[in-house]
Amino acid sequence: MAGEVIYEVKDVSKRYGSVVALDGASLKLHAGEVVGLVGDNGAGKSTLVKVLSGAHEPDGGHIYLDGEERRWSDPRQALDAGIETLYQESGLAPHLTVSQNVFLGREKFVKGIFGKMGFLARKQMEEEAHEDLEAVGIAVPASNRSVSQLSGGQRQAVAIGRAVAWARKVIILDEPTNHLGARQAGEVLEVIKEAKKKGLGVIFISHTLPHVLQVTDRIVVLRLGKIVKDAPTSHFSGDTLVGMITGTITTLDADKA
Repeated sequence: MAGEVIYEVKDVSKRYGSVVALDGASLKLHAGEVVGLVGDNGAGKSTLVKVLSGAHEPDGGHIYLDGEERRWSDPRQALDAGIETLYQESGLAPHLTVSQNVFLGREKFVKGIFGKMGFLARKQMEEEAHEDLEAVGIAVPASNRSVSQLSGGQRQAVAIGRAVAWARKVIILDEPTNHLGARQAGEVLEVIKEAKKKGLGVIFISHTLPHVLQVTDRIVVLRLGKIVKDAPTSHFSGDTLVGMITGTITTLDADKA
């Protein structure tokens, strides 16, 4: 069962010149909940993700984290507050090992004078990276293995595992199963479930609607910058979800009950 509201945007708007990208969008995310964010190209998904991740400041509206109003001026502020974002490109460095990627930008140094000289605690990072990835269900043969040696699914799973390991409150996943085969996508979906078990709030953006229906608790539909539907996943079928996205359906059977 989902916990308290952990992250919220209320009446958020964003314009790019004469183009209205977001028009009074409001969204709540609970701890231990997976919310699917769907919509056609141009619906406003990317802009909302950028607002949530701190990459873009909204023109209007409010952002709340743990009930406290926040304003991100850059992604680092959101990151430091416990919000991890994984965009379509995983951001992994293929020439580095798994552990080096997990700790990329957060490296640990040996204690004492050698640490001050920049010597890395490689063994410690390898062990902790392996433990962190194993904790979210990622079976990587060795944390000292080069990322370039991994399959596409394993790379994506490592990228998500890194985000899950570091996230303290919220993880935002933008098309994490894109271009993956069925088995590889399944591995990624399992990691999302582990993030939920960890008590994180998860926002899952995807065009692959069966994945959205499979792994989410609630679905938010964006169309032309507006949120046109926010309902439990159980209220949707594949057909009604497509209809809501395209606008050919405006009311679910569950709404009439």
